[in-house]
Amino acid sequence: MTTHAGPSVVGTTTADGRKTVPGPRGVPGLGNLPEFGKDPLAFFERLRERGDFVRWRFGRTPALFIAHPETIGELLTEVERTFEQSDLGIAFRTLLGNGVVVSKGADWRRKRSLVQPAVRPKQVKSYAATMAECAVDLAGRWTDGQRIDVKKEMAALTQLIAVRTIFGADTAADAESIGRAMDVAQQEIGAEFSGVGAILPDWVPTPGRARIKRATAVIDAEVARVVARHRDGDSERPDLLSRLLAARDETGAPLSDREIRDETVTLYIGGHETTSTTLVWAWYLLSRNPRVADALAAELDRVLGDRDPGFDDYAQLSYTQAVVKETLRLYPAIWLLTGTAKEGAVLGGVPVAPGTRVWSSQWATHRDARWFREPLEFRPERWLAAGGAKEAEEIPEYAWYPFGGGPRVCLGTRFAMVEAVLILAVLARRFRLALDPDEIRPVPGLTLQPDREVLATVRAR
Repeated sequence: MTTHAGPSVVGTTTADGRKTVPGPRGVPGLGNLPEFGKDPLAFFERLRERGDFVRWRFGRTPALFIAHPETIGELLTEVERTFEQSDLGIAFRTLLGNGVVVSKGADWRRKRSLVQPAVRPKQVKSYAATMAECAVDLAGRWTDGQRIDVKKEMAALTQLIAVRTIFGADTAADAESIGRAMDVAQQEIGAEFSGVGAILPDWVPTPGRARIKRATAVIDAEVARVVARHRDGDSERPDLLSRLLAARDETGAPLSDREIRDETVTLYIGGHETTSTTLVWAWYLLSRNPRVADALAAELDRVLGDRDPGFDDYAQLSYTQAVVKETLRLYPAIWLLTGTAKEGAVLGGVPVAPGTRVWSSQWATHRDARWFREPLEFRPERWLAAGGAKEAEEIPEYAWYPFGGGPRVCLGTRFAMVEAVLILAVLARRFRLALDPDEIRPVPGLTLQPDREVLATVRAR
């Protein structure tokens, strides 16, 4: 790998030895929250332009923005030692409870050990047929010249896959009720996280908090109903929920009903929200880059011919994988990570005061010209070792981290990648989507969503 310069640290040295660049001037009592809330993506890009260590304030909380891959790697690998998971607010906790994404310390280690076996490569392989079958069914309903809303189509598809692989259910009612509630929850988490709700005490009632409680109640009722059906039925079913119900920790104890609920919702978000969002952005980018669409079609014709893909084709679909990776670079579904410094925290050799909230943004780092040539261009070839000057080998570790990294890397990474690649392969082998030419802007919420409906015309190949 090419050696890159270390983090740039400019500015004064504080009394406790931290070298930082001052961020934009904030507002008394709110810090930089108003500017952050107005446009979080642009805010992080402006911080990145100031340097690799930028001091700012999230409300009254001291915050540090980091932009260099080496330092991001330190943050991700030091979580659970000198950094801890930050509280992402009551809306986030209302939806996710105390699942593996939110929990800390020994509780997190226990839950991770119980959940991880359900999403290992062997298990993901068993879910691949369902992913492809659902995509083939959707392809059978598309016709040449048809007008569709890509966002709705991809959401419905990944919802159905999630319901089948996680719950073992197979009715539209399951997918629709959970999906509608999840859409509300997604919107409210984004609204609270980037607004004044982020610094309000938990006990303060707001309309948004009421809406997410109602949405979560719908999700809880559906999960409880499906869990009860599983407990009364065949314990050998191959879905993710059955594996969670059968899991036992080192003492022989199972997950509690509440823990089952929390992990099920977490897996649903990983298997539906992130993949759906990624596919929408992939179609958007392919529509605006015919050269890439041609190269993708050529690979699908070469590898698949006139058949649909299965899990064994995944490794051969290298360009399709690169399209997904490049989409995740430009439009990462998970667009920020944050952790809170504990005693003894250090980043880049610089001590970080306990209680400081450290932020990194995939959006900002993935678009940094130091790590990616022509960073705003959609070039899947950058991920192929055979592409030109082997640019893939020059990209530093943690310059691309759409699934996080370190001990808390997303457990559903393999599931999400296989799902996105197989769906794209099934649909792009048969069709191209001609999206309307208007620019679509990303809106940061729980995931990075388009700002409006995504309309397209289906074109048969």
